[in-house]
Amino acid sequence: MFTSPGPVLFQFGPLTLRWYGLLIATAVLIGLNLSSRLAQTRKLENGLISDLLPLLVLFSVIGARLYYVAFEWHNYTNQPMKALAIWEGGIAIHGALIAGTLTLLLFCRWRRQPFLDVLDVLVPSLALGQAIGRWGNFFNSEAFGVPTELPWKLFIPYANRPVIYADAEFFHPTFLYESIWNLLLFVLLIALFRWGCRERNNLPSGSLSCIYLIGYSLGRVWIEGLRIDPLCVGALPPACEGGLRIAQLMSAMLMVLGALGLWWLKRRQRELPTPTSS
Repeated sequence: MFTSPGPVLFQFGPLTLRWYGLLIATAVLIGLNLSSRLAQTRKLENGLISDLLPLLVLFSVIGARLYYVAFEWHNYTNQPMKALAIWEGGIAIHGALIAGTLTLLLFCRWRRQPFLDVLDVLVPSLALGQAIGRWGNFFNSEAFGVPTELPWKLFIPYANRPVIYADAEFFHPTFLYESIWNLLLFVLLIALFRWGCRERNNLPSGSLSCIYLIGYSLGRVWIEGLRIDPLCVGALPPACEGGLRIAQLMSAMLMVLGALGLWWLKRRQRELPTPTSS
């Protein structure tokens, strides 16, 4: 059984350090170190990742917030300024992926760097960062699933339970499911990256990014089905009856995009002339 100790790590006077902030900062620092090392392996420009990461984090967070607010605007119509209160919670990974990809595309054009190669050195860190960051949901007692009595159940305080489940105490720890899933995805991506460095002709640039899209989305589809706080269209949580869960819809689209991307990359690779030795 899991029980959160609360969102605050420590507080000293007006200074408050929250677990979520610490986890996000840790994920960013680990991602910077890992992606920089992978970029060196791919012989990308020195200092590229350290120049890119601040912009990537900033615009990804903005995109994640805008995406969330767009689908939850009914909660902000009377108090539109609260849409800026990101510290109160409410971000969506798919918004971060969209904004982050656009930011990276513009950055690579500006620096004249190969977009797909840079993307491939980032996605392992992204998967690992998601595995770390999901534990912030645990400390905040948020983003949990439907009630359960499984041995690994998560206790949720009364104040954090939706009204419909006010009498339930234990819920699916969907943060844990996604954290483990993303960790396994990270291991797969690193293994493929290393294999690709040895057998580069068998793994064209962009392949890792497509595999990330497929792998992450597969996990998100079934995990999202357990959550009681989904973004919905045409219905309201927790069941989204008669409507659609946005994250599942987006994940399905990203799986198709990833599969088409792999097909296109392999087709393009076959069409390239095979180098001959003289």
